[in-house]
Amino acid sequence: MYYCGIDIAKYKHESTVIDESGNALQNSISFENSKEGCEKLLALFEKYGIISTDVVIGMEATGHYWLSVYGFLTEQGYDVNVINPIQSEAFRKMYIRQTKNDRKDSFIIAQIMRFGQFSATRLSEEVIVAMRQLSRYRLALVDVCGDCKRRVIALLDQVFPEYDKLFSDIFGATSKELLLKYPTPDDLLSVPTGRLTKLLEKASHGRFGREKAEQLKSAASTTFGVSFAKDAFAFQIRQLIEQLEFLEGQISELEEQLSQMLKQTGSYITTIPGIGDTLGAAILSEIGDIERFDAPNKLVAFAGLDVRVAQSGEFIGTRQKISKRGSPYLRRAIWLAATRAAFCDPVLSEYYQSLRARGKHHLVAVGAVSRKLCNIIYAILKEDRPWQPTPPERTL
Repeated sequence: MYYCGIDIAKYKHESTVIDESGNALQNSISFENSKEGCEKLLALFEKYGIISTDVVIGMEATGHYWLSVYGFLTEQGYDVNVINPIQSEAFRKMYIRQTKNDRKDSFIIAQIMRFGQFSATRLSEEVIVAMRQLSRYRLALVDVCGDCKRRVIALLDQVFPEYDKLFSDIFGATSKELLLKYPTPDDLLSVPTGRLTKLLEKASHGRFGREKAEQLKSAASTTFGVSFAKDAFAFQIRQLIEQLEFLEGQISELEEQLSQMLKQTGSYITTIPGIGDTLGAAILSEIGDIERFDAPNKLVAFAGLDVRVAQSGEFIGTRQKISKRGSPYLRRAIWLAATRAAFCDPVLSEYYQSLRARGKHHLVAVGAVSRKLCNIIYAILKEDRPWQPTPPERTL
């Protein structure tokens, strides 16, 4: 049996092939991130008479650059394993000279394949890969939306600082419609009260009317906002609100697509408290094949939610923090789900409240709920069954 390690990069990859004794067949080779480049690697296998069943290939999950190489080699029938860079880093520390370069990295990855002490990521069915791509894209759009909102707030703080007290949600439907038409105090003062009332009634489906129109005009007439460059402020606010509405429409389309994809998997993940279709798709796609985790604590570590304690000699730190060494996408999704579950699920809510009663900070308590949620997710996916909570027994 032979073992091939590939150090992934954006433009060129480095590969080393070793035998069962751990000896390299030759110096490492460099090949382009292209079909022709991968064929150079296949030529190396052919040179030594290595067929697909005779070699185990390993590579690190470096960004997204490994996907094309992975796809090409698996289509050719090769056994390809993708490992977390953290695993190769731990193996690298076994060497006295802990230098890092492409040639040595590919050799180390090949050695990891030889020893077999790794947890591999395998691209599962196409729907999982598609969900992962769309979930991450949705997350990027959500972050852009957040940036747009922060910029709108900053502009309103300058031109109309009283505005945030007039609506419970600045970015609700009524407020956005108002900002599109009349983004500055001067714009509000220039429109007749009757016309403003009609706009508010239509946008709010009757919740707001003349009273709200008069409140807006009163605030606009006494505003402490800047009195110069008003056209520039109005232009920016209008454009940002238009961008925000466009992005929110795209996010809605994405969430509908993710919901349909999740149904195709037949997963029970949405039976878990705090997890809807959007978070379920994100969590399921980031985890991939649950069989690569042989214990719940491995999934907790993969999400970067395991607790890190500072320790040196006889000193043991009292402050505990999560490691944040795993998947940031999975960690964010589970954290959001835990935040919801801590208040809507009876079992997890009681657990959260018990931690708060013991003086734990809100974030510490949510972190603990996140780890418990990881255990639940592990059991549901491993056993392929719906979540059936068992309420804690109460003593009379």
